[in-house]
Amino acid sequence: MPRVSIITVNYHQTAVTIKLLQSLARAYSPADVEIILVDNGASVDQSTIFAGYFENIRYIRSQENLGFAGGNNLGIAVAGGDYIMLLNNDTEVTKGALEEMQTALENNSSIGLISPLLLYFEQPDLIQYAGFSPMNFLTGRNRSIGKFELDRGQFDRSNPTGFCHGAAVMCRKADLQRAGMMDESYFLYYEELDWCEKFRRIGKEIWFTGQARIYHKESVSVGRESPLKVYFSTRNRMLFIRKNAKWTVSLLFGIYYTAIACPKMMLRYVFNGRKDLAKWVFRGLWWNFTHSSNSRDLGILPLPKSLLQSL
Repeated sequence: MPRVSIITVNYHQTAVTIKLLQSLARAYSPADVEIILVDNGASVDQSTIFAGYFENIRYIRSQENLGFAGGNNLGIAVAGGDYIMLLNNDTEVTKGALEEMQTALENNSSIGLISPLLLYFEQPDLIQYAGFSPMNFLTGRNRSIGKFELDRGQFDRSNPTGFCHGAAVMCRKADLQRAGMMDESYFLYYEELDWCEKFRRIGKEIWFTGQARIYHKESVSVGRESPLKVYFSTRNRMLFIRKNAKWTVSLLFGIYYTAIACPKMMLRYVFNGRKDLAKWVFRGLWWNFTHSSNSRDLGILPLPKSLLQSL
């Protein structure tokens, strides 16, 4: 059994996923890694389509769309490697990237999760992610380090960071078993930030390494300013704070978010002629007033039918 299990989730993007498999085949052999491909919301079995692109593939079909966290959890449950790598299907890897991340984990037992340098696939010298700043729990905001900078080798180092990036993140299976699976109640967005907090609660650190590079086709999965993105980013920003901040901080954030941040977003959409998006800001906010966060994992909750139609 290879020491690294790569889990990737496909959602109606067969051609994109095949490109990932081809990049993995160029960089690694079946003896190096196993690939667990979760076909999310798949109406038909596509195992034979993917099988020809990498020999060591385990195909899992889910007829229901379980979201990013739910899809990855299906793969995690059957992963056989000592190291687990979550890798977006809209990425392409470079040779040696996995080894660099694995070596960092082997050399430092305090690391729980580690993400590589992410570069935009269409502009391979442009940085998307070189770490995140810590979260301001009063505003629910943090900063992406290095974003839109030209890659001149300035981040060719490894260091602790605020959060990993869900597009590419590795951990030890043993640590994951202690920290727990991704919280499926997020469905989309903020689940990797919440996962980082789970690892912190077991005493682990979150790291970034610029020694490993992966290219990300960011816009493939979810379009900018879509109802899907607006709803889940609004809803989950508040859910994340409710689940991970002290109650006093969560209360102050709730006042700020309800009275200032969300009305400001809604007005901006209205003035820009996007009343349809303003509605989803409100619905994402209202969700938090109608659902409890007492349970650490709420499970997948019913989604608005009109939003599901856009999936």
